[in-house]
Amino acid sequence: MKILVFNWRDITHPFAGGCELNIHEIGKRLVKAGCKVTLYCGKYEGCRGEDEIDGIEIIRRGGRFTVYLYAMWDYLTNLRKRGYDIIVDDINGVPFFTPIFVRKPKVAIIHHLVKDIFFKELKLIPAILGYIAESLIPLLYHNTSFITVSESTKNELVDFGIAEGKIYVVYNGVDHDVYEPNGYSKSKYPHLIYVGRLQFYKNLYLLIHAMKMVVDRMPNSRLSIVGRGEAEESLRSLVNELGISDSAVFHGYTDLKEKIKLLQNAWVFVATSRKEGFGLSVLEANACGTPAVAFDVPGLKDAISNETGLLVKYGDVRRLAEAIVMILKDEKLRRRLSENSYRFSGLFSWDKSAEEFLTILKNAAKD
Repeated sequence: MKILVFNWRDITHPFAGGCELNIHEIGKRLVKAGCKVTLYCGKYEGCRGEDEIDGIEIIRRGGRFTVYLYAMWDYLTNLRKRGYDIIVDDINGVPFFTPIFVRKPKVAIIHHLVKDIFFKELKLIPAILGYIAESLIPLLYHNTSFITVSESTKNELVDFGIAEGKIYVVYNGVDHDVYEPNGYSKSKYPHLIYVGRLQFYKNLYLLIHAMKMVVDRMPNSRLSIVGRGEAEESLRSLVNELGISDSAVFHGYTDLKEKIKLLQNAWVFVATSRKEGFGLSVLEANACGTPAVAFDVPGLKDAISNETGLLVKYGDVRRLAEAIVMILKDEKLRRRLSENSYRFSGLFSWDKSAEEFLTILKNAAKD
């Protein structure tokens, strides 16, 4: 098959996240299966307009907001002549509106709906435009099949107005040749970790407030914050304001080897988002033998159970801190959750995800 994917970012973008990893890991496996995969996405400073990574052709045009306009123009003037069998519209809040200008079979991907998060991440006018654009999805994509990454998002899409029969769940995967435990060789000190984008909707300020409570009870504990994003400056200021700069370390962007080492050494992974598609970073932590604590919200509750970690009421910082301390202090509980979470991660693989993804594309191309 010849597959054209529209997504606002590619795996090399400074702010790439789980959505970009998902489409890249699946895309490179589709290439190995004999498919021709082209990813059309936005540019960033210092990037090349054309590239090829793991066999995926990458075309970069426009920026965070203009990529959507460039996509429509380039498709109508050039890309449609290439004879793609199917178009994949990877929606990160704002859709590419492919039903308006693409006559080929289409499949849309939605990891989670953004809704009012637009107003937390963007200025007022872009937030309003994004909110309106997302609200048009049920109307414009009513004949389109959807792929999502969790039952939580599937239920959300049904409530949003998407026909249940058109929604397919293809879970995120994990590369077990890369993410694996280092025995039970953990840091000598109580070690928390967060890995992901530092965006406002991730609510990392709640994690930092919880960390202050943890430090008050366990002064030798440490928090590693791995990643970068638009909330980083305010998060650093909060850490300094709370007086825990010696206990909360910002690692910024790390290479894969260092990231895995940190995940292996950590005692517990913590996620404080108000929602996720699934919680890919949780799965990666689990594969390294690290259990998770998170809020009981869509996506994260799909990735964590009482057998693999602990879930607490959304926004309750005190209970979050108590759950973290419970795992840090109770070695027996920690080991049990670690072993269970590692086994749970074994249920997921990118090979399986790619196989299911390709089956959906082939069926959609026949319709």
